[in-house]
Amino acid sequence: MKLRRQRGVAVITALLLTTLAVTIVASLFWQQQVQVRSMENQRLQLQTRWILRGALDLSRLILNQDFSDSPNFTQINGVWATPLEETRLDDYIERERREGESFNATLSGRMTDAQSRYNLANLAVNRKVDTDQLAVFQRLLTNLKLDAALAQSVANLVANAQKAAVTTTTGSGTGTSGTSGTGGGTGTTTMQNPTQSSNGAEPMDLVRVEDLLAVSGFTPPGIEQLRDFVIILPQGSTKVNVNTAPAELIAALVPNLPLSDAAAMVNNRNRGAYYRDTTDFTKQPQMSAAARTAAVPVDVRSNYFLAFSRVRLDRAALDTQSLLMRQGATPTSVVWIREN
Repeated sequence: MKLRRQRGVAVITALLLTTLAVTIVASLFWQQQVQVRSMENQRLQLQTRWILRGALDLSRLILNQDFSDSPNFTQINGVWATPLEETRLDDYIERERREGESFNATLSGRMTDAQSRYNLANLAVNRKVDTDQLAVFQRLLTNLKLDAALAQSVANLVANAQKAAVTTTTGSGTGTSGTSGTGGGTGTTTMQNPTQSSNGAEPMDLVRVEDLLAVSGFTPPGIEQLRDFVIILPQGSTKVNVNTAPAELIAALVPNLPLSDAAAMVNNRNRGAYYRDTTDFTKQPQMSAAARTAAVPVDVRSNYFLAFSRVRLDRAALDTQSLLMRQGATPTSVVWIREN
């Protein structure tokens, strides 16, 4: 009887040890599988970024070619505006053809003219609100059926966030940066310091359209309504390209120009009657004698473009928005890339 009990305990102990060993081995295999899957995900994400870089290089090439074809104007139906529909990349990957693998790799994208939108940085210069630009933004909000009073708050935010020129004096003279001092001084140095609010906090600069939510009165639906009409460009004031701007913005640029007349101008322009210079724009029949010129300077050529890309590689996905800058005949550069 005692021997049977010992045998039973031995069997149970063996089973417990076997179960423990199987659990440990299974756990090791599971950890290894997780690590392998993590490495695969990292590889796929890295590959999607390389595909994105290739897509941006193609976009830069297209913009350079567009400038070579028409250096004096940018039209809305240019080659840069042709979207890239979802294209399979599997057939272009050598390893897939050799090993018979399939990653379901696709690429799609499109470009838009960033200067077809109103640059909110135009609202202030040297920490002072530009009243003409403010009026343009007010009219744009009105055309979009948003509260025009919000324009003043946005302009104040832009002005307060701009860096102020602080002049320091050496000796008894005063002056500006790059010049010698007057009144017997040895010269001055101009330094750029951010403006601060009364509580010592640095004002927030606008970077994305979503930052307008910091302005009291803006709501997420209002931001979505405004998204395709405004932008924040990195190098201060820029002109709106009337060859690509929507009717709501053109009506805002020209005082007393009805939205219906602006829409008629856009329809004619999109059918091929684009403007080769600003004189072509101001001579349009819809422009009345009282509003023969725009309230602020406009342009018919663009230097900034937005590139939207979507890369799919197996289970990895990457949606990005990039700002490209084209200045004359110099190669187009990438200003920033944002992942959505």
